[in-house]
Amino acid sequence: MALLSFERKYRTRGGTLIGGDLFDFWVGPFYVGFFGVTTAISALLGTMLIFAAAAEGPTLNPWLIDIQPPSIEAGLSFAPLSEGGYWQVITICAVVAFSSWVMRQAEISKKLGMNYHVPIAFAVAVFAYVTLNVIRPVWMGAWGHGFPYGIWSHLDWVSYTGYNYVNFHYNPVHMIAITFFFTNCLALALHGGLVLSAVNVGKGNEVRSPEYEDTYFRDFIGYSVGTLGIHRVGLFLALNAGFWSAICIVISGTLMTGSWVEWWDWWRAVPMWQGEPI
Repeated sequence: MALLSFERKYRTRGGTLIGGDLFDFWVGPFYVGFFGVTTAISALLGTMLIFAAAAEGPTLNPWLIDIQPPSIEAGLSFAPLSEGGYWQVITICAVVAFSSWVMRQAEISKKLGMNYHVPIAFAVAVFAYVTLNVIRPVWMGAWGHGFPYGIWSHLDWVSYTGYNYVNFHYNPVHMIAITFFFTNCLALALHGGLVLSAVNVGKGNEVRSPEYEDTYFRDFIGYSVGTLGIHRVGLFLALNAGFWSAICIVISGTLMTGSWVEWWDWWRAVPMWQGEPI
């Protein structure tokens, strides 16, 4: 089916969550809807505020722009623009834009008669962002615990946060998140490599079918989840990577305030490792 005829097939009225027919329109090939409008407005406003905040700083170099949150001493109060207020308004715009995009994806899914896997998956990424810059700072009592907007300043924040708990790699939930990240990369690399090897055959050879791909993995690891199953596995691994990443940071400084290295002392206190009878 040609792309244009495919678009015509699904450019039907209805499926909007807010606004009805008033916002049920397209711009070129893109569906807009009410949440598309709120996404565009908040994203544009947030971007303009980033430029405005950068213009007040020492440089407009995109690598060195540094938009800091309010100081820790300011707590959860509203700060002047030049003292963290820009960061606060930009964060509000970002939350509105990201959340609106999730709802727009839900509207598109509803219009197409699809399930909600796509908006749910993106909502996990939004949850990770909101955890870092809203949930955790509120829980810890100061916006200053959020990360700054800027490439190098953000990396510095990550490094500082890790060392603030002596060694963040000892965070057990961080271990779970990293395991899901690496496993996801491995699974989809295996999947992508298999597809390329099946369809990118030598000149004069026949392109291999999914049956060959299934057979390869049955011979390689003893089981094949199939062409649909591998995408479900990838989704499961990716969502868990994002979710546990959010959990590993939100419990740091809230439920756990000391060294993650020392947290493991409970393991050495188990009677079996002390040579004591259980």
